[in-house]
Amino acid sequence: MVLGQKRGLRLIQPMPIFKINNKKLENIKETKIDVEKDIQILTENNLVTIFGLKVVSTEFALSNLRIDTLAYNEEAKSFVIIEYKRDRSFSVIDQGYAYLGLMLNNKADFILEYNEKMSSNLKRDDIDWSQSRVIFIANSFTTYQEKALNFKDLPIELWEVKKYDNLTILYNQLKSADSSESIKTVSKNKTVESVSREVKKYSIEDHFKSEWKESRELFDILREKILALGDNIEEKPNRNYTSYKIGYYLLVGVHPYRSKLDLHMPKDKDDLKDPDNKVIKIPWEKRGWGKTCYYMLTKPEEIDYAMFLIKQVYQALNKN
Repeated sequence: MVLGQKRGLRLIQPMPIFKINNKKLENIKETKIDVEKDIQILTENNLVTIFGLKVVSTEFALSNLRIDTLAYNEEAKSFVIIEYKRDRSFSVIDQGYAYLGLMLNNKADFILEYNEKMSSNLKRDDIDWSQSRVIFIANSFTTYQEKALNFKDLPIELWEVKKYDNLTILYNQLKSADSSESIKTVSKNKTVESVSREVKKYSIEDHFKSEWKESRELFDILREKILALGDNIEEKPNRNYTSYKIGYYLLVGVHPYRSKLDLHMPKDKDDLKDPDNKVIKIPWEKRGWGKTCYYMLTKPEEIDYAMFLIKQVYQALNKN
């Protein structure tokens, strides 16, 4: 299985994929796949591996709508709706916001479904509804559907899936060029307006108050160094912090404050080389989501030590 991203304009002719056989290249052919059946089963069976999500329910029906896969993001504490499409005529905006509107208008039903399927006791306040999102999966999308992504605050993702004759599966996220336009400024749809009041796609600017100049300077320097580690690193601003990931694996979460940054890493303190003993151990009962320790960054001269720690996590992730 391969995960990828594609930004900006689509190539007119897709590049062929090859395998090496006795120093010669052999073309790997794409094979037919039933998105609405085969891919749903494959995706749900491997949802943690592909998206880092937990399956809650399959074919969840509510108010005359049926959700193919209802998933839960433990890191963001939010629900994710996944839809598999064979017909390319659907509207990304209309259907995406219809599903989000369904969720926000029926929160109790989604919580009940989670608690019954997961044998849990999740409460309404445990969920960050602002991080809700919809994922559409299809063999391909139209140019019109891709252009629908050209809004900075769209809580919708498009993923192409391809199957090849060497048993390789490609999940490729389509990403448009950065846009400053908000969906709220161009749409008069009541569902879009209602959902947009509660669901938010966060940006780095949301994390810093205007007077937080010290921490913003630290962040800008650190951000450049983290992204320079490799092309496989993705930046994802969340509600209270910015995460840097390789696939769905967390590399580091950067939590900003007025004059410092807390760098949370998915490791136990004892798993990192820390000659200056600067890494802070987080008690087990306060971790919430797996192994975590953190380093407090307060001044520019500490950035090199921060990168020394982050590189250890990066190297460990790239060995997997």
